[in-house]
Amino acid sequence: MTPIQSAWGAVCGTVVSACALAYAQVALPTQPLLSDYALVSGGLVPVLVGMLALAGACLCLAYGLAASDPVRTAATRVLLLAGAAGLMMSAIFPTDPGNSQIGSLTGEIHRWSAAVVFTSLPVAGWTLARGRAAAPRWNAVRALSVTSAAVLAFYLAAHPATITSPLIGGAGYYGPLERGVVLAEMALLIAMALASVTKRSAVSARTVPAEPERPEQPKRLAA
Repeated sequence: MTPIQSAWGAVCGTVVSACALAYAQVALPTQPLLSDYALVSGGLVPVLVGMLALAGACLCLAYGLAASDPVRTAATRVLLLAGAAGLMMSAIFPTDPGNSQIGSLTGEIHRWSAAVVFTSLPVAGWTLARGRAAAPRWNAVRALSVTSAAVLAFYLAAHPATITSPLIGGAGYYGPLERGVVLAEMALLIAMALASVTKRSAVSARTVPAEPERPEQPKRLAA
């Protein structure tokens, strides 16, 4: 698999994940958080598909970066692998029901795995774009990294488990904020993949093939 194929695999995986979660959002009874759809009838499959497809997108992007720019993208790849692992753990360990008063072990693993995903991807985008030229593709990655981090900060402040939630009335909108975090990070993954594809293509376009060597003409002997 070439770096360009890996990047487009990351784009396709992200789109599949978005479609699966959109299906759950539209076709199933409304739930506070996206993970809660796995607990209702018919919701387990789209949630698993969404999480695993997004994990596959992270792995594809990490593979492509390892092949195209292994030294400069080392930190980004570690963060992408952490995000993929967090998504797979979140898929394996289901969340607790929303009305549960006691958190189970699987529910705690799910929550902390989701925390790894939410925090690792914005940092991965920032480390990938750090030190790059002010080109539109890298500016988009930087902007989406900051946006993802900002929406995540608002989501954490509004979550009912935090002490700030009662102060700002966060219980009423922490669900939409979680969806905002997911959408922002999906857009970030796509922007990272497209930026790496554009860079690779530009390098290939600037490469000029070397002229074939001409056979050396035999020297004429002086008369």
